Amino acid sequence: MAEAYSKDLRRRVVAFVERGNSRQAAARQFGVSPSFAVKLLKLWQETGSVTPRPVGGRRHAKLAPYLDFLIGEVEAQPDVTMPELARRLASEHGVTAAPASLSRVLCQAGFTYKKSASGSGARTR
Repeated sequence: MAEAYSKDLRRRVVAFVERGNSRQAAARQFGVSPSFAVKLLKLWQETGSVTPRPVGGRRHAKLAPYLDFLIGEVEAQPDVTMPELARRLASEHGVTAAPASLSRVLCQAGFTYKKSASGSGARTR
């Protein structure tokens, strides 16, 4: 993934546009894409800063408040499937989450999925 443009370049683009030039002209002048200039000026107008926003990474902040509930459900029924767990979460807390997201959160909490000889599986810690 490419790195963010420097703050110096960002400041120069903003200053160029604030002097009355267009965003398109700023893009040509500084060798950046027009969409970068447009998005940069939007960021500048919204926040007053040219600091780039964070990029990438997975965030499970949506599920963090429900981690104890999820762990409790898995410990009560270790062979629960992720779609079942997603339905329980939706019915009891009104939160919609993809089964894959639930699986990632549980893996990060230390649970693993083990298959048994009967073909059914169970999550263990």
